[in-house]
Amino acid sequence: MSIPQSGGGPITHQDQLAQFLEDGCKPRDAWKIGTEHEKFGYCQDTLNPLPYEGPRSILAMLEGLRDRFNWTEVREAGNLIGLERDGANISLEPGGQFELSGAPLDSIHQTCDEVNEHLREVKDVADGIGARFIGLGAAPEWTHDQMPVMPKGRYKLMTDYMDKVGTHGKQMMYRTCTVQVNLDFADEADMVQKFRVALALQPVATALFANSPFFEGKPNGHKSWRSRIWRDLDPARTGMLPFVFEDGMGFERYVQYALDVPMYFVYRDGEYIDALGQSFRDFMQGKLPALPGETPTLSDWADHLTTIFPEARIKQYMEMRGADGGPWRRLCALPAFWVGLMYDKGSLDAAWDLVKNLNADTREGLRVAASVKGLQGEAGGVKLLDLAREAVKIAEAGLKARARAGNAGLVPDETHFLNALQESVEEGRSPACELLAKYDGEWNGDLSRIYAEYSY
Repeated sequence: MSIPQSGGGPITHQDQLAQFLEDGCKPRDAWKIGTEHEKFGYCQDTLNPLPYEGPRSILAMLEGLRDRFNWTEVREAGNLIGLERDGANISLEPGGQFELSGAPLDSIHQTCDEVNEHLREVKDVADGIGARFIGLGAAPEWTHDQMPVMPKGRYKLMTDYMDKVGTHGKQMMYRTCTVQVNLDFADEADMVQKFRVALALQPVATALFANSPFFEGKPNGHKSWRSRIWRDLDPARTGMLPFVFEDGMGFERYVQYALDVPMYFVYRDGEYIDALGQSFRDFMQGKLPALPGETPTLSDWADHLTTIFPEARIKQYMEMRGADGGPWRRLCALPAFWVGLMYDKGSLDAAWDLVKNLNADTREGLRVAASVKGLQGEAGGVKLLDLAREAVKIAEAGLKARARAGNAGLVPDETHFLNALQESVEEGRSPACELLAKYDGEWNGDLSRIYAEYSY
């Protein structure tokens, strides 16, 4: 989850809120790719999650990366809670999930180099303390009580609030992992088209990356339990945002939506002030109960935008949020999929043509179907496998059109990063299908074998 924002002067007029989003617009030649991925750490001998402190711990991982690989500390209330280096940062999800938020890069080749370097560094430190890391959409065996709690004020507030607004919020916080990509837009019209494509095809991404069929030690009846969790987290801040497809969609319309999402906190002087359930509209008028008489800054607005969790969202860039965490190949395939769809105008238009006739009920139905059945799901007469097949073809065409070479020019474009997705489409199987087949077959119901076979 996002770190606190800084900078930005006082908000004196509501127009500044939309302007903040619009300030993210960039010309095409300045578009970047920012990939984020999370993973679970565990003790190699006990298979229990890493605690925050101790000789085998999240803290030991952070200190090892700091000391061996020249990362700079990020601290909160004296606790080491993250690292920064060269535009990238390592942060902690509530249950100790280790997240790399990559630097803004020009190509998928660079993204994969970054992923490789990060996982190599993580493995080097983890090997020294008897820890390992695994990429899955949800913790396969651990219960809530087994999960550590990271020393971050934001997470304490959120934990206390989750049971008041949904049934699965704490599962999301402590026992799920994702991979996502952050992309740029040129102007408001480009943002709107990309946002609509992002939301409409997010169920396809969920199905292609569905990788969480186990929870608390047994099959859970879903290909993506992570996606299932998000459907009962907090309806005020999650979902498929039907208004994005309506006439009049733009930065201001998103602002009005965001203003109606209840607040979590205000960050002041290194501390998170409880504003749970309070209104940013009231804050604008100096009537926030948590800070009576005080009005927000643009950094408060930026913070508030990080507490909104739809399937795709905008800040000063756009985030694709529907995929489970997974193995190395899919850490590179996720940005390749969305860059292929979004960063070539011909492919973006083709992607919109693919989904523009889907109505809100079908889009929501596909979201549900993706979590339950993965690529075998369907809704409103639309099969996710058919949609995925076409979307992957469009993404491949977009990457060919980009023609970003790698390996000193020996690789002509980025299309090979889609190989894992093309295999899934050809087989009609989500990654979860392979996990379930092994569980029912060679593992003979012994889920502990997942760690040795699927860790990085």
